Amino acid sequence: MSVPSPPAVPRPRLRRALRLIEAAPAPAALAIGISVFALGVFIVTRPLTSLWLLAIVVGVAAILAGVLDLADSERSRTVWYRIVCVLWIVGGLAVLLFVGRSLEILPAVLAVLLIIGGLGSLAGVLRGRVSERVLSGASGVAQIVFGVLALAWPDLTLLIAAVLFGVRTIVYGGSLVWRAGRRLAGRTPTLSDSGRGPRGRRLVDAGRYALAVVLVVLAGTAWSVNGWLAEGAPVIDAFYNAPADAPDGPGELIRSDAYAGSAPADGTVRRILYSTTDAVGVRAVASALVIIPTDLPPGPRPVVSWNWGTTGVARGCAPSLMDSTATRWAIPAVSEALRRGWVVVASDYTGRGAAGRFPYLIGEGEARSSLDAIRAAGELEDVRLSRDVVVWGHSQGGHAALWTDPVAAEYAPELRILGTAALAPVTDPLAMARELAGRDAGAELSILVSWVLVPYADVYPDVNVEDYVVTSGRSIVREMTQRCLSEPGLFVSAITSLGVSADRPLYPANLTAGALGRRLEQNRAIGPWRGPVLIGWSDQDEVIPSDLPEHFVRDACAAGLPVRWVEFATGDHRSLIVPSSGFLRTLVRWTDDRFSGSDAPASDCARYAVDAEE
Repeated sequence: MSVPSPPAVPRPRLRRALRLIEAAPAPAALAIGISVFALGVFIVTRPLTSLWLLAIVVGVAAILAGVLDLADSERSRTVWYRIVCVLWIVGGLAVLLFVGRSLEILPAVLAVLLIIGGLGSLAGVLRGRVSERVLSGASGVAQIVFGVLALAWPDLTLLIAAVLFGVRTIVYGGSLVWRAGRRLAGRTPTLSDSGRGPRGRRLVDAGRYALAVVLVVLAGTAWSVNGWLAEGAPVIDAFYNAPADAPDGPGELIRSDAYAGSAPADGTVRRILYSTTDAVGVRAVASALVIIPTDLPPGPRPVVSWNWGTTGVARGCAPSLMDSTATRWAIPAVSEALRRGWVVVASDYTGRGAAGRFPYLIGEGEARSSLDAIRAAGELEDVRLSRDVVVWGHSQGGHAALWTDPVAAEYAPELRILGTAALAPVTDPLAMARELAGRDAGAELSILVSWVLVPYADVYPDVNVEDYVVTSGRSIVREMTQRCLSEPGLFVSAITSLGVSADRPLYPANLTAGALGRRLEQNRAIGPWRGPVLIGWSDQDEVIPSDLPEHFVRDACAAGLPVRWVEFATGDHRSLIVPSSGFLRTLVRWTDDRFSGSDAPASDCARYAVDAEE
């Protein structure tokens, strides 16, 4: 009984095709070699641009592999092998015909090709010398491992595949030049004879064993790194799944549960799921943390509405999923608030934790989530909340805080917003975008832009990612939005950003123009505020340009709003919220005055009049 021949390993397919080039006349082979070498240098130095080329090469290579193997009369006898060859040809044609779309699915295509190639290599363990079997097995396992990892990290896969393909092209181009040069010099290359004779075979065997070890080590290392990256990713549990019978009215409690992370010494922490309205007015579900004093004073308790700074825009980036977001390292002065009997309510917003659209720097969506979290927290059995609310927020949360009072006037009129404290806030998203556009494009900026652009495109139908991102970078930008600030996987986004920034910008269009610019302008914090505002910032803030809060207080003072502000000459973006920050004493005293109603709101606006007189 005849044994069907296993599918050929991709290397022999490629080798048969390349021998046609190597057999060309020496001058032609030399010219081809120089061209191939230059092409490889281009691919390595311009990985993002060369993704188009990579897609085309993948398509051509797949077609060529299928055609060559169909032409192999011995191998193409089996029906299975002919099916595989036809699939290679069909797949290659599909990549070429839909090359624009195939750039986005290219990582998946590469992953599938690696896995198929790995299975083909494993078939080689059944025949040949021992060293050939060992190398086939190691190659098969390595290709399958890298294929699986390519599916897990598609953006990094694109970059690595382009660079590795470029390096391989350089090596092959160099070998063509070397062989053509020897032929022109009248010397015949003898590399093909190196494996003849006992000594040559031993050297070849040793080389195969060494390569097998390298492949296994590389695959094992890559798998271990993948495990480390995956361990840091947050896990969304069933608590955040919206029930089919979720209430239609906003601000209704759906369920509550104990928070699994660290709690402050003077409080207990619960997480809640509640109904709300998203940025476009659609009913949605959101989650929040409620931090309650352990020694709860009698009577309804005033509320501090805390709005977190940026943690990421994916579902898994919800602060309530993280371990230490209820402590003083994440919420400033939380212990002081609890000792005064205040309840702290902190929303994750829609789209984080629970499924939905995340309103990153989209004022109405942020404010609705925060206001409905307070409403829902009032339904907990173990606490009574008063109508009195003071809103705190940092960075993106500062933007949300500044929008809460204006939105509450119509959306939640039963709540009395007594004041707003904004720490290093984003007061004007469009002005901030203009400031950032003037900075050098680095990994941090590329990630930050993706965290603004993609949520805006998800919320606003007139904002399209395609209008601002190069075609070959769209899958990279989308992947950036799937990782959180606290997880190790963000390093992958940083590495990818650094790799492609040397080639061409991910965002060639003007981010402050068109629909995106108009929507950013629409989300500038302009009030009106019913209560006073406290604002603090640092002149050395590496994220928020200091002229943004300066312009905000000038405009607010001109509008007659009582504004207190504290400007620090030193400190970074987070310096205002760390436990050692001197600003926190001002924050607590100012908030206590708002709840007690003992003093009229203090204002620093007179300082501008003094400056004008001087």
